Amino acid sequence: MPPIFKDLRVIELANVLAGPSVGQFFAELGAEVIKIENPKTKGDVTRSWKLKNEKAENSISAYFSAANSGKKSIALDLWDEEDLTILYKLIAKSDIVIASYKAGDAKKLRVDYQSLKSVNPKIIYGQITGYGDEDERVGYDAIIQAESGFMSMNGEPDGNSLKMPVALVDVLAAHHLKEAILLAYINLLKNNEGSKVSVSLFESAIASLANQATNFLIAGHNPQKMGAEHPNIAPYGTVLKTVDHNEILLAVGTNSQFQKLCKVFEMPEISEDDRFKTNALRVENRIILNQLLLEKAKLFQSEILIEKLKTAQVPAGKLQSVQEVLEGKDAKNMILKSAEMNFGLRNFAGILSFMGKSSHLAPPPNFDQDRDEILAVI
Repeated sequence: MPPIFKDLRVIELANVLAGPSVGQFFAELGAEVIKIENPKTKGDVTRSWKLKNEKAENSISAYFSAANSGKKSIALDLWDEEDLTILYKLIAKSDIVIASYKAGDAKKLRVDYQSLKSVNPKIIYGQITGYGDEDERVGYDAIIQAESGFMSMNGEPDGNSLKMPVALVDVLAAHHLKEAILLAYINLLKNNEGSKVSVSLFESAIASLANQATNFLIAGHNPQKMGAEHPNIAPYGTVLKTVDHNEILLAVGTNSQFQKLCKVFEMPEISEDDRFKTNALRVENRIILNQLLLEKAKLFQSEILIEKLKTAQVPAGKLQSVQEVLEGKDAKNMILKSAEMNFGLRNFAGILSFMGKSSHLAPPPNFDQDRDEILAVI
C-alpha cells in the first residue's frame, strides 16, 4: 500500500528544529515537502551549527540532519516580488504550510494565513510561535526551559539548574503541531475547508509539566531538584552503581515489584520493614531505603544484576551512552541510512497497520538543490 500522504504537498517556512521536524514527519509518511530557504542567510541557520570536528564548509551539518530528511530545497527571497510569486504558485498547488515566525513578521512578508488563504482557500496553515500569536518575543528552547519551570527541577539537590541536553521543548511543540495539523486535515476531509492552527513553545512546555504541575496545583508541592528521583514514587529513578562501575536505574512502581526487588537483592526482610511496606512510606523514607539499595548493588556485576531483575520482572535498565544506544539492535530501525552512510533518525516511531513500511527517505537536501525540479512543475 502506498504511503498515507503520497499525494500531499507541504510547504515548509520554518527553521531550526520544531517546524522542520514536523516537515520531516510528513516526508516520512510520503508527502512531498518543499523547504523554502532564505538566500540571504544561505538557508536554515542549523546548516551552520556544526561541531568543532565538522570541517567541510559545504557539507550538511549534523544538526540540520536531525530534522530535514526527505525534503526538497529551494531558495526564495520573500521580499522579492518574483520569488514571492513563485511561492504563491506553489501554495496554490499545496495542502499544508508549516510556518515559524514571530508575531507580525509573516504578515510583513505576506506569508501569513490570510495572505495564503487568498491564494488557496483550502490551505492548512500550521504555525509555531514562541509565546502565542500576538506576542512578539522570539521563542528559544533554552530560555523557555528556564521560564517554564523545567530547569528549576532539573539537577541534583542543591546543585545548579540544568538545561536538558536536547531541545526538548522544540520537540514537544512539534508533536503538538503535528496533532493540530492532523486535526485540521480531518476537518478538511469532512468539511472541505482549510484552517489555521497555532502552537506556542511556552504552552507546549506547560502542557508537558504533567504530574509535576498537578503536584503543585492539587497538592501544593513546588517541585524541587531531585536528580533522577521521582517525587511521587520510590525507588523510581534511583541510580545504583555496581561493582564493575556501571550504573543501573530502577523504576519500581508497585508493592509487588518492590517485594521482588528485595528478593533479587537478597534482603527480603526489607519488604516487610514498616518503613517500606507501601509506596507512601518508601517515599517518606527514601534516603534510608536508597542507602540500603546502594550498598547492596555494589556486590553485583551489572550484567548479572540486570538479568536477575529482568527474570524477576523488576523494571530496571542499564545506563547507556548515545553511542551505545545507536550501535545497539533496539535502535537500528530508527536510523536513516543510504548505501554509503547513516544520515539521520526517523521522526515518526509509529507502526501503521494500514500502511507498508516507509519507503527509502532521501538524505537532507543541499541548499537550493531542487530549484530546477520545483520550478518545472509550477
